[in-house]
Amino acid sequence: MSNFQYAEMPDAQGYFGEYGGQIIPPELQKVMNDIDKAYEEIRQTADFQNELKTLFADYIGRPSPIFHARRLSEKLGGAQIYLKREDLNHTGAHKINHCLGEALLAKYMGKTKVIAETGAGQHGVALATACALVGIPCEIHMGQVDIERNTLTSLK
Repeated sequence: MSNFQYAEMPDAQGYFGEYGGQIIPPELQKVMNDIDKAYEEIRQTADFQNELKTLFADYIGRPSPIFHARRLSEKLGGAQIYLKREDLNHTGAHKINHCLGEALLAKYMGKTKVIAETGAGQHGVALATACALVGIPCEIHMGQVDIERNTLTSLK
């Protein structure tokens, strides 16, 4: 049996126990600390929670419906299988959930632009959608290797 003890929250350096943590270039550490501080200040406010809850329900379509996969249940011997339909969320995936929170946080922080990087593109689509919704310009970057990989994958 392991001696590892799970910590519910990371310490000041971002570590859960002896594992994990942040690897952030020093130039970005202040920015990340500012974001963390702002999030801790607004996450429990009624205004933030109400706006996020309303957008989850009316814009994303949450809570996502549950679908009983009757034929799959029968095929697998009777276990009742249900699928959570995250694909029905606006932008077609779970990523819009956290992107909307990110965009709202940027709005509440008074930011004038959001910049992000994506590997496969779906995160960029979701974040650009969320930023457009709350009225903040968004700039999405994708590395050359990711672009080439995604292009080759789509051509197969």
